Amino acid sequence: MGGLSGLIYSSLPVLVFVPVNSLRNLTTAIWASLGVAAAILVWRLVRRGPIQPAISGFLGVGVCAFIAYRMGEAKGFFLFGIYASLVYGGAFLLSLVVRWPLAGVIWGALNGHGTGWRSDKRALRLYDIATAVWALVFVARYLVQNHLYDSNSTGLLAAARIGMGWPLTAVAALVTFWAVRKAGHLPVKSTDAAKSTESAV
Repeated sequence: MGGLSGLIYSSLPVLVFVPVNSLRNLTTAIWASLGVAAAILVWRLVRRGPIQPAISGFLGVGVCAFIAYRMGEAKGFFLFGIYASLVYGGAFLLSLVVRWPLAGVIWGALNGHGTGWRSDKRALRLYDIATAVWALVFVARYLVQNHLYDSNSTGLLAAARIGMGWPLTAVAALVTFWAVRKAGHLPVKSTDAAKSTESAV
């Protein structure tokens, strides 16, 4: 939800952590990644931009760094993300089973459409598709990264974290946007503004 900048900011601490750990040691890598996350937060504050993604990113890096510190292993830095993917994937799959596809629920909550779309079979089917794609993304992340974690492949784990972040998120976001457009559920404010413009004309 932090957009393209959020994806970039979430990757920078990882890009710093792995090489610093290889060149120096785990403690230095932990502090370096925390420093990058803190710098991003300060940068967002200075520019007066939305800071929620930066705060979430800083807290996330803090949790990952704490786990790595407690384990005494660099691969521990990725453990939180691996199991977060498992939880998210399970939640999206469960929402399909109970017929409350999370893609539709989340979009409705964020954009004021509520849950009335559930009575529309076409809209329900579209959100089912979007939700299934998100579930596939999270499950794929878990399976691949968990395998690399068990193999102690920290470098490949970092590459998978980034490589399965931007590209797969972009695919899932595009499918969700397609579903939203097909269902006619663009943001309420945008829709209202368009109607007002048409009325004025």
